[in-house]
Amino acid sequence: MTDFTIMVVVGIGAVVGGAGMLHALVMVGDFGRRLIECFRKAPGLDFIVAWFTTGPAIAGLIGYGWRGFLGGIIGQMIGLVVWGWGHEFAHRKAAKGPRIVKVLNKLVGRRRNHCALWVSALAVPVFWCVRIGELIIYPLLIWLLRFPKHKQGEWVNVSRHKFDGLVGHDLIWCLYCDWMTGVWSLGSEMLRNVESFWCPIRFSDTNKCANCSLDFPDIWRWTAADGNMEDVTKLLEQKYGVGNGATVWPDRNSWFGHRDRVELTVESKSV
Repeated sequence: MTDFTIMVVVGIGAVVGGAGMLHALVMVGDFGRRLIECFRKAPGLDFIVAWFTTGPAIAGLIGYGWRGFLGGIIGQMIGLVVWGWGHEFAHRKAAKGPRIVKVLNKLVGRRRNHCALWVSALAVPVFWCVRIGELIIYPLLIWLLRFPKHKQGEWVNVSRHKFDGLVGHDLIWCLYCDWMTGVWSLGSEMLRNVESFWCPIRFSDTNKCANCSLDFPDIWRWTAADGNMEDVTKLLEQKYGVGNGATVWPDRNSWFGHRDRVELTVESKSV
């Protein structure tokens, strides 16, 4: 067999075999269920997602170069489809019932819907870059700047496999969205701390402020765009406990609307 063919087979085996192992763990009692729970959220989930999204491709790149890399990706794609068919066959009643894929196929057409899903898979490296930053870069900011720590497993986790009737094709793509939504949301939360700490100055473009307020809700507490540097420094002193009359917050420099600030404000008022 050629290098490419070998990695196609490896990719199929990694996806189908890996999924089979996870299914098998559910059947081995409490230990298996506890292990599944560990794999359901970060950091255990990082290993599982890496196995299914990058493992065969990286192994192929290391072992056989670019032909092996491409073969690993093709194998992963085939393995994903094969597992989806198998899962739907094992849950025929749910597969014949109401499905997300059936509605969307009617809405935009089967070819467009399925093609678009594979296009969305091209974003996997983007989300992995964000995830690596959360694991490697942000902890340094916690240490250097006393940014708040986050229980990453509360953000980066999956749970849609528990939804009744979600099988095969729908299940695997919903789990993909489940993972990437958590990764992106955690990254946004970390970036809120970065922006508020270093650059609490409102944008002069009001449309941009309105759009960004979805991800940066404290933007309206930043210094107005027509303000001056004295306004910015006073705001920083007030929000981070520097200087006379400043509010003293816990030993972490969180963004202005972070829950530790809200909780402390409530406690102060109650006292």
